Amino acid sequence: MKNKGTGGLVYSTEHGRMCPVCRQPVDRCTCSSAETAPPSDGVVRIRRETKGRNGKGVTVVTGVPLEPAALASFAKQLRQACSSGGTLKDGVIEIQGDHVELVSKALEARGWRVKRSGG
Repeated sequence: MKNKGTGGLVYSTEHGRMCPVCRQPVDRCTCSSAETAPPSDGVVRIRRETKGRNGKGVTVVTGVPLEPAALASFAKQLRQACSSGGTLKDGVIEIQGDHVELVSKALEARGWRVKRSGG
């Protein structure tokens, strides 16, 4: 038998991402599951990537233990501190350019344990 509690629509071309609990679009979610922070091991990881970006460097920050709304404002603060552009995708902050040292200092100032990953 099919378990009705685990299946369902995950993405709709009309509404975008769907909440798995209340099955509403994430922006109109009625439950609190969309507002929880992603699971983290307590370590914020920073790395520099160039793959898929035609050799342009991007600083990638993962594992920040914040709620989605607070994460968006924190990403904006990091971009402004670096005087650079960037984005927030699925809980991952991407900042254009090689700003690993500056971002690392900003994260340590907030009291998080920071680890540089990658090569």
